[in-house]
Amino acid sequence: MLEALISAPVLVKVLGTLGLILIINLLRVPFVLAVLIGTLALALWCGHPPADILAIGAHRLFTLESLLLAAAIYVVIWLSSQMEACGVMRDLVTTLQVRYSRKAALAMLPAVIGFLPMPGGALFSAPLIDRCDTDGNIPPLLKTQINYWFRHIWEYWWPLYPGVLLMMQITGLQVWQLMLVGLPLTLTALGAGYFFYLRRLPVFEFDMGEKEATEPLSSLLLPVIIIVIVYAAVALGYGGARRLQPGLPELDNFIPMIAGVVCAMCVLQRRRPLPWAAWKKIILSTKTLQMMAIVLALHLYGGYIKADLPNGVPLIEVMKGDLDRWGIPLLAVMMIIPFIAGLTFGVAFGFVGASLPIVVSLLGLDTSLVKLLSTTVLAYGCGYLGMMISPMHVCIVVTSEHFRTPLYRSLAGILKPAAAVFCGVIVVHLVVKWILGG
Repeated sequence: MLEALISAPVLVKVLGTLGLILIINLLRVPFVLAVLIGTLALALWCGHPPADILAIGAHRLFTLESLLLAAAIYVVIWLSSQMEACGVMRDLVTTLQVRYSRKAALAMLPAVIGFLPMPGGALFSAPLIDRCDTDGNIPPLLKTQINYWFRHIWEYWWPLYPGVLLMMQITGLQVWQLMLVGLPLTLTALGAGYFFYLRRLPVFEFDMGEKEATEPLSSLLLPVIIIVIVYAAVALGYGGARRLQPGLPELDNFIPMIAGVVCAMCVLQRRRPLPWAAWKKIILSTKTLQMMAIVLALHLYGGYIKADLPNGVPLIEVMKGDLDRWGIPLLAVMMIIPFIAGLTFGVAFGFVGASLPIVVSLLGLDTSLVKLLSTTVLAYGCGYLGMMISPMHVCIVVTSEHFRTPLYRSLAGILKPAAAVFCGVIVVHLVVKWILGG
C-alpha cells in the first residue's frame, strides 16, 4: 500500500495534494497553514530530499519576483483602502446605480477592475460589491461568486494580461487573432454570469430620492484609467528600449502594475487628500499582512509545481509522459495538460508558460495558422477552466476570505458557468477549425 502510494503517477500526487489542502481548510484550519501543509506533502511525495525542499522554497520566496509580487499586493490593497477612505468607492457605486441599476453595478464594478492585470485584483473590487449591498440582503456566497466571475471576463484576450502576452510569444499569434477567438468567450462568460448569478439576485427597492450622482463616471474611474495608461506606457516603452538595446534585461510583469498603482495613488491623494492618521491606518492594517501571507503561500506552492523532480525532469513533462503511456489521444493530451497546469498554478501566465510550449511542440513544425489558432484557443480555454476552479487561484481565495465564505462552496458555485464557457471554447475551436479552415 505504502509502496503503491509512493510510486503513484505525478498527476495523482498533484491532484491528491490539492484535495488535501481543501480538506484541511474544510476542517477550519487557516488557509495559509493548509497550503503550507499541502506544499510540504507535494514536495515529500515527489521525492525531494529535505535540503532540496528548503532550496526550492528559498529560491521561490527570496527572489526579486517575490519581492515585486509582495510590493504589488501591498500597493493594490493600499489603493483600494485609499479609494474607500476618501469616498471614491461610495461615489462610484452610487453613480453606477443611479445611471444603470444595482444589478448592473454588481457586474460592472468587478468587470471594470478586471481590466487591470493586478495580482489578487478581486480583493480590490470586493469592497465595491459590499457597497452595492446596502440592505445586506445578498448572500455572501453569491457576492463572492459575482465578484470573482466578472473580475475575469477579459483575460481571454485583453493584451495587458501577462498570460495573454506570453501566449502570443509562445505561439507567434497576433493580438487581433487572439481577440478574434477570445471575444466570443468573453460574451459567453457574460451570459453565463447573468444566467447563473445575476438572475438570482433579489429584487431591490430603490429610493432614488436618497441617490444622486456626484462626479462624472470618468472622473471616478480615473485611478483605473491611470493604471491602464501607465501600465501600457511602461511596458511598451521598455519593449521599445529593448529593441534598441537588446542587452537590457526582461521587464518583470509586476513593475508596470506597481508604477501604475503608485501614480494612481498620487493623483488621488492630490484630488482627495487624506490626513496622515488615515494613511497610518491603511499602511498598518493587519488585513494587508493576512492577504500577503496567503499570496506568498500560494506562490510557494507554485514553486514546487514549477521545479524539476529529483530526476531532473520537469513535473509537467513527467505528467505528459504518463498520459502518453496511458494511451490518451493527442487532442485530449493537449486539453488535459493545460487544465491540470491551470488547476495547480492558479494563474494564467503559470499554466501558459508550463503547458503551451508542450502543446505547440505536439503540433509539429509545419502547422497551419488555422490549426495553430484552433488548438491554442482549445488549450488556453482548458487551462483557463482549470485556473478558474483552482483552490490555488489568489482571487477566489482572497474573495472568500473577504466575504467569509467557505472556499469549497465558493469553488462549487463556479462549476456551472465555467462549464458553459468550456462549451463556448469547444464551439470556437470547431468554428475556427472547420469553417475558417475551409
